[in-house]
Amino acid sequence: MLDFSNVTARYGRDLALGPVTATFNGGGAVALMGPNGSGKTTLLRLVAGLLSPSSGTLRRDEDLAVAYVSQHQDQHRWLPITVGEVVAAARYRELGLLGRSRGADREAVSRSLERMEVTDLRNRSFGELSGGQRQRVLVASALAADAPVLLLDEPITGLDIPSQQLILEVMAAEAANGHLVMISTHHLDEARHCDRVVLLNTAVVADGHPDEVLCRGHLEATFGAHALTVGPTGVGLVDHHGHGTHEPEAAP
Repeated sequence: MLDFSNVTARYGRDLALGPVTATFNGGGAVALMGPNGSGKTTLLRLVAGLLSPSSGTLRRDEDLAVAYVSQHQDQHRWLPITVGEVVAAARYRELGLLGRSRGADREAVSRSLERMEVTDLRNRSFGELSGGQRQRVLVASALAADAPVLLLDEPITGLDIPSQQLILEVMAAEAANGHLVMISTHHLDEARHCDRVVLLNTAVVADGHPDEVLCRGHLEATFGAHALTVGPTGVGLVDHHGHGTHEPEAAP
């Protein structure tokens, strides 16, 4: 589905990512994990087609559709738009801007609102919602697009526990349904919910199953020893996002 071959990405003269050589196929959940500035969002933007490689080759299936939820929720808060309209906008890929909504489109919107438990907010203004509600609506919009690739940039950071759990459950369901789900995260627990973890520190530090990748050596190489906590149950990460310290995880 997606094949990176020695891909790098730069913002001006600054190297943001790479070189990365990796292949991503459908039917699984992939966690991109690393410190701030490690290239996680840059890799997602490359997959979404919002950024082109500075060097190397990125091959993708022809006409590959991608749904992308960024971590910047406030970008649409000023728009006089309802929750239902935000989710319905995801169907424009099928309809075009001037196309008329069909039964299948309305069904996809309703189903996505229901899955994210925001049906009761359908007629509310998007800008009036709490952060957790907005994130649920944005994920519902991505689901309504029914794209084979779902990209989520730090989808549960700062959210209430019910919203976190719901998003993790939806991610697992999408992956089981044959879609490729890629997320960026700082959370060990979130990464362990995925089928594959890619540790990034500009370049790839480790790539594989969570049980193999989320060990002390790889985490120290990615985040630095100063970012690790060692407890009776194993190694954890200090949370620099203002949400405390992650629960220590057993590490080989």
